Amino acid sequence: MTAPKIDSSKVIHVKHPVVDRDLTILRDKHTNTETFRRVLERISIILAYHALKHLQTRTLEVETPITKTTGYEIDSHVVVVPILRAGLGLVDSIVRFIPDAKIGHLGMYRDEETKQPVDYYSNLPEGIESAYVLVVDPMLATGGSACDALNFLKKNGAKNITFMCLISAPEGIARVQNQHPDVRIITAAIDERLNNDAYIVPGLGDAGDRIFGTS
Repeated sequence: MTAPKIDSSKVIHVKHPVVDRDLTILRDKHTNTETFRRVLERISIILAYHALKHLQTRTLEVETPITKTTGYEIDSHVVVVPILRAGLGLVDSIVRFIPDAKIGHLGMYRDEETKQPVDYYSNLPEGIESAYVLVVDPMLATGGSACDALNFLKKNGAKNITFMCLISAPEGIARVQNQHPDVRIITAAIDERLNNDAYIVPGLGDAGDRIFGTS
């Protein structure tokens, strides 16, 4: 099967020795829940650093112990929107950088027969129209949940949106790029493909189950 064509210029593929090491730990089926959570938090901090590079700043004057100089503060409202439930595992790393970020929630699950996303919950903060919106989900597989979330956010006025994930499949990237070419994608890995069950290969299994210790 021919791999879907993706525009790599619109994908920030984070490459780093620490990321490579931590992805290996997360992929290992023998990694326990406690270790999985701890390593996910560490790697998501690196992803968050890249996701927040696009924030606008404004200047201000600050006085050091020596003299006055120019300083900077964030001039963007940030809204983090995890796709439930697995997306919750990526939220804390962003809030570490932006403690006053608002957090919305979108609840979706994948129908195991149709492989299509099903919505069951939504709650968005005010001001999303002018905010830098960061949608987070560990896995970008078929792209169904991602596109459903992006459609919902745009209908509610969001304009400046970035999608941050841990592992992505070419099929999912291509789908997001076809339907939402204005959305930037940040990922730690672009894997080979999807299997017949729409799981990412080699992937790491079900991220939600591994974060929360369920099956």
